[in-house]
Amino acid sequence: MARRNQTADWGNRLSPALAEIESLAIEAYAHLPEHFRALCGNITIQISEFPDDQIVEDMGLESPFDLLGLFEGRGIGERFSLQTGDQPNKITIYRRAVLDYWAEYEEALGDIVTHILIHEIGHHFGMSDEDMERIEASVE
Repeated sequence: MARRNQTADWGNRLSPALAEIESLAIEAYAHLPEHFRALCGNITIQISEFPDDQIVEDMGLESPFDLLGLFEGRGIGERFSLQTGDQPNKITIYRRAVLDYWAEYEEALGDIVTHILIHEIGHHFGMSDEDMERIEASVE
């Protein structure tokens, strides 16, 4: 029996760069339900290779590969305080950890990015895992 080339076009492809992961994240965010996106206000989505050392230390991570994404900002109950100098809500997705996860599991990269966004937003705003699973199912 002859062997077939099953690599498709992977022979010459590189792993997705920061800009490509950012495009996936922006597209995924745009497809989230409007009521869910409304929780975030004006949100910034950024992509970094790894969390910085301070985040790794503050979160007690064993490795920077342990963190796929991070929501930083103010929850709904915190929005009406009189503090000044607030930064906009921000989600950072960590490219290298995402690619490591992608290589280990059989999931589409876009699905992984969507999952990260839903869980970072959902956990920050106190949603249950069941609520986030419903949101994720509505996106598919």
